[in-house]
Amino acid sequence: MIIHRREHRVLVQGLTGKQGSFWAEKMIACGTQVVGGVNPKRAGETHNGLPVFATAKAAMAAAPFDTAVMFIPPAMAKDAALDAIEACAKSLVILTEHIPARDVMLIHAAGRAHGTRIIGPNTAGTVTPGEGFVGIMPGHNTNVFRPGRIGVVSRSGSLGTLVCLNLTRAGLGQSAFVGIGGDPMIGTTTRDALEALDNDARTDAGVLVGE
Repeated sequence: MIIHRREHRVLVQGLTGKQGSFWAEKMIACGTQVVGGVNPKRAGETHNGLPVFATAKAAMAAAPFDTAVMFIPPAMAKDAALDAIEACAKSLVILTEHIPARDVMLIHAAGRAHGTRIIGPNTAGTVTPGEGFVGIMPGHNTNVFRPGRIGVVSRSGSLGTLVCLNLTRAGLGQSAFVGIGGDPMIGTTTRDALEALDNDARTDAGVLVGE
């Protein structure tokens, strides 16, 4: 699950924080199916109209999801990631950067063991214009993202945004954007993302962006 689709159900870890709240609203407005959030201290509450759970495992039991996205600080990232992975998330979008290297290795090992696709760490997320987005890319901005047939793979969120802006201005648009992350150890490689675009019937060509 590298390319986001409208039918994918999304859990926001860190929903009640400033960034989680802001971007969850933007994702929902863009068509993303956000089913709930996680904050152990506010479990049982409702935030922005969404249920808040103590753990991703509890969320999976009550509001099954496909993708989890992490608005979590570095020191807490490992536990949050393992919670989502052990809940059997099909994909995990790790926005956090500066996660300790040992924690990143543990996350990747757990992801492989449980069959969870890791996107990141230090990713800006994924966007499928006309369907939704997951993360902190401006997927809601139609000046930047419009449906088209060009796939974009980027390690950089800002450079990826600029490329997508230029594609939109050129009248081409995008079939999908995949931010694979800027960290040294990433769960989805350039090749992985390219293969996903190559197998996507909606994509005619691709753009690769580094950092």
